[in-house]
Amino acid sequence: MIAIKVPPLGKSITEATVSRWLKKEGDAIAAGETLVELETDKITVEVPALKAGRLASRAKGEGDVVAVNDTLGEIDESGAGAPATAPATAAAPVAAAAAPAQDSSVRSAPAARRLADEAGVNLATVAGTGRGGVVSKPDVIAAMTPPAAPKAPAAPVAPRPADGTRETRETRETRETREKMTTRRKRIAENLLLAQHATAHLTTFNEIDMTAIMALRERIKEKTEKEHGVKLSFMPFFAKAATLALKAFPSVNAQIDGDSIVYKHYVNLGIAVASEAGLVVPNVKDADRLGILGISRDIAAVAKRARDSKLTMDDLTGGTFTITNGGVFGSLISTPIINYPQVAILGLHKTQDRPIALNGQVVIRPMMYIALSYDHRIIDGQQAVLFLVKVKELMEDPASMLID
Repeated sequence: MIAIKVPPLGKSITEATVSRWLKKEGDAIAAGETLVELETDKITVEVPALKAGRLASRAKGEGDVVAVNDTLGEIDESGAGAPATAPATAAAPVAAAAAPAQDSSVRSAPAARRLADEAGVNLATVAGTGRGGVVSKPDVIAAMTPPAAPKAPAAPVAPRPADGTRETRETRETRETREKMTTRRKRIAENLLLAQHATAHLTTFNEIDMTAIMALRERIKEKTEKEHGVKLSFMPFFAKAATLALKAFPSVNAQIDGDSIVYKHYVNLGIAVASEAGLVVPNVKDADRLGILGISRDIAAVAKRARDSKLTMDDLTGGTFTITNGGVFGSLISTPIINYPQVAILGLHKTQDRPIALNGQVVIRPMMYIALSYDHRIIDGQQAVLFLVKVKELMEDPASMLID
């Protein structure tokens, strides 16, 4: 027997959650084949088979929390190439249906595609409930679930007492579900609480007239995509504006280490990404050295790796400043939480037509609120306000960003 062990998970990561077994007990295994996926607070780790054989046992189930070097199961090396033993009473197995060739035009999440391939579900027949009609894993599960058999008429329910007595335990249990937190969700919760408790958290706001940047993007987006293969969004413009503002106000890009302030003379720009596994913040390395097209390419690349669960530890470490965009989900204004141990985070929001006073006239302009949450221990209110003013000026006069 060969033990399947939890491998080293990365610097400072000591535990993970068993996310998904790809093999059942008794299944034949090839050397190097992935047996199980582990989810840490940062990345998904695939555990391969060290030798060929058969999966003799699974010591840990999906949802279990494991530590480095824990035993996940065992491989029977002597079972390599031998047929699986079926119970005497079991019917002869039928050939598994070939997985349907998936229509590449169907927009779906990576986890949904994997499950659909394994279960033989044609994604083209699944109704997507995700943003923009994207087929998610729960959509595939719903498509696999047979319709429930008709139920007998329910017995009359006694009216709730007028004195406000709580419902019975039976009734409550049918209206609640309990789910154990994954390692990643627990770590996100811990980090958010740490940011609130370990920093002097404060937020300041400003607003941007998006007229100029919208006109520029509209003018160059088709040419940019045709000549450079880059789909230009507003995020790279904000990223460039932020890197220039950080150069002007270096304390916003600093970090506290004991009783010292560490000033970073580079910008590793974190971009908050809402993935299927939860919120992650991969970062674009040396964003201050990139132009808008370079930033756009790198943001698209790390965001794709995040959604495909392909992020590396390098993607997730070393960030110095973060941008989060709640506007893509419709948020009009919010107070983002600092990505500790960083000392500031820039929040973007929905662009909305609003009446403003301009040159003594009331006009309708596309306006966006922006927010800077910062650690007041090392960033004074004046610096925070002037940082946002700098971002506002650059975005309202985008040609000025080309001078740097």
